[in-house]
Amino acid sequence: MKRISIVVSLLCACFVSVGWGQQSTCKFSPFWAEFHKQNMQRWNRCENVLNVNNVGNLGLKWSYATGGLVISSPAVANGVVYFGSFDNNVYALNASTGALLWRFTTGNSVLSSPAVANGVVYIGSSDGKVYAVNASTGALLWSYATDNQVYSPPAVANGVVYIGSLEYNLYALNASTGALLWDHITGGSVYSSPAVAKGAVYVAIYDVYALNAKHGYQLWSYSSSPSFVFSSPAVANGVVYVGSEDNNVYALNAKTGTKLWSYTTGGKVDSSPAVSNGMVYVGSFDNNVYAFGLK
Repeated sequence: MKRISIVVSLLCACFVSVGWGQQSTCKFSPFWAEFHKQNMQRWNRCENVLNVNNVGNLGLKWSYATGGLVISSPAVANGVVYFGSFDNNVYALNASTGALLWRFTTGNSVLSSPAVANGVVYIGSSDGKVYAVNASTGALLWSYATDNQVYSPPAVANGVVYIGSLEYNLYALNASTGALLWDHITGGSVYSSPAVAKGAVYVAIYDVYALNAKHGYQLWSYSSSPSFVFSSPAVANGVVYVGSEDNNVYALNAKTGTKLWSYTTGGKVDSSPAVSNGMVYVGSFDNNVYAFGLK
Protein backbone atom coordinates (compact mmCIF):
# COMPACT_ATOMS: atom_id res chain seq x y z
CA MET A 1 0.00 0.00 0.00
CA LYS A 2 2.87 2.36 0.73
CA ARG A 3 4.26 1.82 -2.77
CA ILE A 4 0.86 2.48 -4.33
CA SER A 5 0.33 5.69 -2.35
CA ILE A 6 3.74 6.96 -3.43
CA VAL A 7 2.96 6.26 -7.08
CA VAL A 8 -0.41 8.00 -6.88
CA SER A 9 1.15 11.02 -5.23
CA LEU A 10 3.85 11.20 -7.85
CA LEU A 11 1.28 11.02 -10.58
CA CYS A 12 -0.34 14.12 -9.13
CA ALA A 13 2.92 15.89 -8.41
CA CYS A 14 4.63 15.16 -11.71
CA PHE A 15 1.85 15.42 -14.31
CA VAL A 16 2.51 18.03 -16.95
CA SER A 17 0.89 18.98 -20.24
CA VAL A 18 3.21 18.95 -23.24
CA GLY A 19 2.90 21.16 -26.27
CA TRP A 20 5.20 22.34 -28.98
CA GLY A 21 4.78 24.63 -31.94
CA GLN A 22 6.72 26.91 -34.22
CA GLN A 23 6.20 30.52 -35.14
CA SER A 24 8.85 32.82 -36.53
CA THR A 25 8.15 35.75 -34.20
CA CYS A 26 7.97 33.71 -31.00
CA LYS A 27 10.31 35.08 -28.32
CA PHE A 28 10.16 31.96 -26.21
CA SER A 29 11.80 28.57 -26.68
CA PRO A 30 9.68 26.21 -28.82
CA PHE A 31 10.75 23.30 -26.62
CA TRP A 32 9.43 21.76 -23.41
CA ALA A 33 12.80 20.88 -21.99
CA GLU A 34 11.98 19.99 -18.38
CA PHE A 35 9.32 19.65 -15.71
CA HIS A 36 9.57 23.35 -14.84
CA LYS A 37 8.80 25.44 -17.89
CA GLN A 38 8.62 29.24 -17.67
CA ASN A 39 8.36 29.29 -13.84
CA MET A 40 5.77 26.48 -13.81
CA GLN A 41 3.49 28.15 -16.35
CA ARG A 42 3.01 24.70 -17.74
CA TRP A 43 2.31 25.30 -21.38
CA ASN A 44 4.51 26.41 -24.26
CA ARG A 45 3.90 30.03 -25.20
CA CYS A 46 5.00 29.26 -28.76
CA GLU A 47 2.05 26.89 -29.21
CA ASN A 48 -0.16 28.52 -31.85
CA VAL A 49 -2.18 25.59 -33.19
CA LEU A 50 -4.46 24.26 -30.44
CA ASN A 51 -7.25 26.48 -29.12
CA VAL A 52 -10.76 26.28 -27.67
CA ASN A 53 -12.25 26.03 -31.16
CA ASN A 54 -10.32 22.98 -32.38
CA VAL A 55 -9.14 21.06 -29.31
CA GLY A 56 -12.27 18.89 -29.50
CA ASN A 57 -10.88 17.43 -32.73
CA LEU A 58 -7.76 16.02 -31.12
CA GLY A 59 -7.10 12.44 -32.15
CA LEU A 60 -4.41 9.86 -31.43
CA LYS A 61 -1.38 10.24 -33.70
CA TRP A 62 0.70 7.47 -32.18
CA SER A 63 1.41 5.52 -29.00
CA TYR A 64 4.48 3.64 -27.87
CA ALA A 65 4.38 0.64 -25.55
CA THR A 66 7.12 0.35 -22.93
CA GLY A 67 7.63 -2.62 -20.62
CA GLY A 68 6.26 -0.87 -17.52
CA LEU A 69 4.25 1.96 -16.05
CA VAL A 70 5.02 5.48 -17.27
CA ILE A 71 4.53 8.29 -14.75
CA SER A 72 7.60 10.23 -15.84
CA SER A 73 6.47 13.50 -17.45
CA PRO A 74 7.84 13.85 -21.00
CA ALA A 75 10.34 16.48 -22.04
CA VAL A 76 10.24 17.65 -25.67
CA ALA A 77 13.26 19.15 -27.43
CA ASN A 78 14.36 19.32 -31.07
CA GLY A 79 11.57 17.05 -32.26
CA VAL A 80 12.27 14.34 -29.68
CA VAL A 81 10.18 13.15 -26.71
CA TYR A 82 12.17 11.97 -23.68
CA PHE A 83 10.70 10.07 -20.67
CA GLY A 84 11.36 7.25 -18.22
CA SER A 85 9.54 4.00 -17.49
CA PHE A 86 9.15 1.42 -14.73
CA ASP A 87 10.92 -1.01 -17.09
CA ASN A 88 14.22 0.67 -16.03
CA ASN A 89 14.66 2.56 -19.30
CA VAL A 90 14.89 6.16 -20.47
CA TYR A 91 13.37 6.55 -23.94
CA ALA A 92 13.86 8.97 -26.83
CA LEU A 93 11.06 8.90 -29.44
CA ASN A 94 10.48 10.84 -32.63
CA ALA A 95 7.88 13.44 -31.61
CA SER A 96 6.03 13.23 -34.93
CA THR A 97 5.95 9.47 -35.49
CA GLY A 98 6.65 7.84 -32.11
CA ALA A 99 9.53 5.85 -33.61
CA LEU A 100 12.16 4.73 -31.12
CA LEU A 101 15.39 6.67 -31.52
CA TRP A 102 17.21 5.19 -28.54
CA ARG A 103 16.75 3.88 -25.04
CA PHE A 104 19.11 3.95 -22.10
CA THR A 105 18.89 1.30 -19.38
CA THR A 106 19.36 2.22 -15.73
CA GLY A 107 19.57 -0.16 -12.77
CA ASN A 108 15.93 0.23 -11.66
CA SER A 109 12.61 1.88 -12.47
CA VAL A 110 12.61 5.49 -13.70
CA LEU A 111 9.91 7.64 -12.07
CA SER A 112 11.84 10.89 -12.42
CA SER A 113 10.86 13.31 -15.19
CA PRO A 114 13.80 14.28 -17.42
CA ALA A 115 15.33 17.69 -18.09
CA VAL A 116 17.05 18.47 -21.40
CA ALA A 117 19.68 21.19 -21.63
CA ASN A 118 22.52 21.81 -24.09
CA GLY A 119 22.09 18.47 -25.81
CA VAL A 120 22.02 16.44 -22.60
CA VAL A 121 19.19 14.52 -20.90
CA TYR A 122 19.32 14.59 -17.09
CA ILE A 123 17.20 12.13 -15.11
CA GLY A 124 17.10 10.21 -11.83
CA SER A 125 16.51 6.50 -11.27
CA SER A 126 15.31 4.26 -8.46
CA ASP A 127 18.77 2.70 -8.55
CA GLY A 128 19.92 5.78 -6.62
CA LYS A 129 21.76 7.46 -9.48
CA VAL A 130 21.44 10.68 -11.44
CA TYR A 131 22.26 10.20 -15.12
CA ALA A 132 23.44 12.54 -17.87
CA VAL A 133 22.85 11.04 -21.32
CA ASN A 134 23.64 12.40 -24.77
CA ALA A 135 20.29 13.61 -26.13
CA SER A 136 21.11 12.56 -29.71
CA THR A 137 22.64 9.13 -29.17
CA GLY A 138 21.63 7.95 -25.69
CA ALA A 139 25.27 7.46 -24.73
CA LEU A 140 26.12 7.83 -21.04
CA LEU A 141 28.07 10.99 -20.27
CA TRP A 142 28.21 10.66 -16.50
CA SER A 143 26.33 9.33 -13.48
CA TYR A 144 26.27 10.37 -9.84
CA ALA A 145 25.40 7.91 -7.07
CA THR A 146 23.25 9.17 -4.20
CA ASP A 147 22.46 7.13 -1.09
CA ASN A 148 18.85 6.30 -2.01
CA GLN A 149 16.27 6.25 -4.79
CA VAL A 150 15.85 9.35 -6.97
CA TYR A 151 12.25 10.16 -7.89
CA SER A 152 12.73 13.93 -8.06
CA PRO A 153 12.63 15.57 -11.52
CA PRO A 154 15.82 17.61 -11.96
CA ALA A 155 15.96 21.35 -12.59
CA VAL A 156 18.87 22.66 -14.68
CA ALA A 157 20.02 26.26 -14.42
CA ASN A 158 23.30 28.07 -15.04
CA GLY A 159 25.28 24.88 -15.62
CA VAL A 160 24.00 23.18 -12.47
CA VAL A 161 21.66 20.19 -12.03
CA TYR A 162 19.49 20.42 -8.90
CA ILE A 163 17.80 17.20 -7.83
CA GLY A 164 16.55 15.52 -4.65
CA SER A 165 16.85 12.01 -3.26
CA LEU A 166 14.92 9.89 -0.79
CA GLU A 167 17.78 10.03 1.74
CA TYR A 168 16.75 13.62 2.58
CA ASN A 169 19.34 15.38 0.42
CA LEU A 170 19.08 18.02 -2.26
CA TYR A 171 22.07 17.89 -4.61
CA ALA A 172 23.71 20.47 -6.84
CA LEU A 173 25.81 18.78 -9.55
CA ASN A 174 28.03 20.24 -12.25
CA ALA A 175 25.96 19.74 -15.41
CA SER A 176 29.04 19.01 -17.55
CA THR A 177 30.91 16.61 -15.28
CA GLY A 178 28.48 15.38 -12.61
CA ALA A 179 30.83 16.59 -9.88
CA LEU A 180 29.14 17.40 -6.58
CA LEU A 181 29.03 21.14 -5.96
CA TRP A 182 27.07 20.93 -2.72
CA ASP A 183 24.35 18.99 -0.97
CA HIS A 184 21.87 20.05 1.67
CA ILE A 185 20.16 17.80 4.21
CA THR A 186 16.42 18.48 4.38
CA GLY A 187 13.78 17.27 6.79
CA GLY A 188 12.56 14.36 4.68
CA SER A 189 12.70 12.45 1.40
CA VAL A 190 12.60 14.69 -1.66
CA TYR A 191 10.01 13.54 -4.20
CA SER A 192 9.21 16.86 -5.86
CA SER A 193 11.17 18.94 -8.34
CA PRO A 194 13.22 21.94 -7.17
CA ALA A 195 12.46 25.36 -8.65
CA VAL A 196 15.26 27.81 -9.38
CA ALA A 197 14.69 31.58 -9.49
CA LYS A 198 16.82 34.67 -8.88
CA GLY A 199 19.75 32.90 -7.25
CA ALA A 200 17.68 30.64 -5.00
CA VAL A 201 16.55 27.02 -5.12
CA TYR A 202 13.14 26.18 -3.66
CA VAL A 203 12.22 22.66 -2.59
CA ALA A 204 9.36 21.25 -0.53
CA ILE A 205 9.33 18.26 1.82
CA TYR A 206 7.65 18.72 5.23
CA ASP A 207 8.90 22.29 5.16
CA VAL A 208 9.46 24.54 2.17
CA TYR A 209 13.14 25.46 1.88
CA ALA A 210 14.88 28.29 0.07
CA LEU A 211 18.59 27.66 -0.49
CA ASN A 212 21.33 29.75 -2.01
CA ALA A 213 21.70 28.31 -5.53
CA LYS A 214 25.49 28.73 -5.67
CA HIS A 215 26.55 27.53 -2.23
CA GLY A 216 23.56 25.61 -0.84
CA TYR A 217 23.17 27.37 2.48
CA GLN A 218 19.65 27.87 3.79
CA LEU A 219 17.98 31.24 3.25
CA TRP A 220 14.72 30.38 4.99
CA SER A 221 12.27 27.58 5.67
CA TYR A 222 8.51 27.58 6.16
CA SER A 223 6.60 24.95 8.11
CA SER A 224 2.81 24.94 8.26
CA SER A 225 2.16 21.49 9.71
CA PRO A 226 3.75 18.04 10.01
CA SER A 227 2.09 17.03 6.73
CA PHE A 228 4.26 15.88 3.82
CA VAL A 229 4.58 17.86 0.58
CA PHE A 230 4.70 16.03 -2.77
CA SER A 231 3.81 19.19 -4.68
CA SER A 232 6.60 20.90 -6.62
CA PRO A 233 6.79 24.63 -5.86
CA ALA A 234 6.09 27.20 -8.56
CA VAL A 235 7.89 30.54 -8.39
CA ALA A 236 6.52 33.59 -10.17
CA ASN A 237 7.03 37.32 -9.57
CA GLY A 238 8.49 36.92 -6.08
CA VAL A 239 5.92 34.40 -4.84
CA VAL A 240 6.32 30.67 -4.14
CA TYR A 241 3.15 28.60 -4.64
CA VAL A 242 2.96 25.07 -3.27
CA GLY A 243 0.41 22.48 -2.17
CA SER A 244 0.51 20.30 0.95
CA GLU A 245 -1.02 17.12 2.30
CA ASP A 246 -2.57 19.27 5.05
CA ASN A 247 -5.18 20.14 2.34
CA ASN A 248 -3.84 23.65 1.77
CA VAL A 249 -2.40 25.68 -1.06
CA TYR A 250 0.18 28.22 0.11
CA ALA A 251 1.63 31.42 -1.31
CA LEU A 252 4.93 32.45 0.32
CA ASN A 253 7.18 35.47 -0.08
CA ALA A 254 10.09 34.15 -2.15
CA LYS A 255 12.65 36.35 -0.34
CA THR A 256 11.57 35.82 3.26
CA GLY A 257 9.35 32.73 3.39
CA THR A 258 6.54 34.70 5.02
CA LYS A 259 3.09 33.33 4.32
CA LEU A 260 1.14 35.69 2.09
CA TRP A 261 -2.00 33.61 1.57
CA SER A 262 -3.42 30.11 1.92
CA TYR A 263 -6.56 28.28 0.85
CA THR A 264 -7.97 25.08 2.35
CA THR A 265 -9.36 22.53 -0.10
CA GLY A 266 -11.32 19.39 0.74
CA GLY A 267 -8.40 17.02 0.33
CA LYS A 268 -4.65 16.61 0.08
CA VAL A 269 -2.91 18.85 -2.46
CA ASP A 270 -0.16 16.78 -4.08
CA SER A 271 -0.69 18.54 -7.40
CA SER A 272 1.95 21.06 -8.47
CA PRO A 273 0.53 24.55 -9.05
CA ALA A 274 0.66 26.12 -12.51
CA VAL A 275 0.81 29.91 -12.74
CA SER A 276 -0.25 31.73 -15.90
CA ASN A 277 -1.83 35.05 -16.90
CA GLY A 278 -2.68 36.15 -13.36
CA MET A 279 -4.15 32.79 -12.36
CA VAL A 280 -2.98 29.91 -10.16
CA TYR A 281 -4.28 26.43 -11.04
CA VAL A 282 -3.98 23.36 -8.82
CA GLY A 283 -5.70 20.03 -8.21
CA SER A 284 -6.81 18.37 -4.96
CA PHE A 285 -7.67 14.90 -3.67
CA ASP A 286 -11.23 16.21 -3.20
CA ASN A 287 -11.69 15.62 -6.98
CA ASN A 288 -11.57 19.34 -7.78
CA VAL A 289 -9.27 21.54 -9.81
CA TYR A 290 -9.04 25.05 -8.39
CA ALA A 291 -8.33 28.32 -10.16
CA PHE A 292 -7.37 31.38 -8.10
CA GLY A 293 -7.32 34.93 -9.40
CA LEU A 294 -7.45 38.46 -8.07
CA LYS A 295 -10.82 39.54 -6.68
